[in-house]
Amino acid sequence: MEPHHQQNSCTDADEVVELAAEQGDTDELRRLAAAGNTDATDLLVELATERGDLDELRRLAERGSTDAADELVELAAERGDVDELRRLAAAGNTDAADVLIELAT
Repeated sequence: MEPHHQQNSCTDADEVVELAAEQGDTDELRRLAAAGNTDATDLLVELATERGDLDELRRLAERGSTDAADELVELAAERGDVDELRRLAAAGNTDAADVLIELAT
């Protein structure tokens, strides 16, 4: 009986994420992501990437989202944002370091 309850909880959480996404409720998505909901995190990364929102991507990357970190490097590279790439490289992001090397050559 317990697994059925867990299934309902997952379905409920999925529905909350879906509803928040449909309504554009980024605050709710952030709350869900902070609570560990990976679907909410993925949606926030997608939305931030679409908007070119480096601040949101930074927050998500700092909370451990590798997808956010990847998108942050990609956006910074597209924009030629050397300062952002240096910040990421200094924090240990090898992709950012590689992009900086490419830009220097």
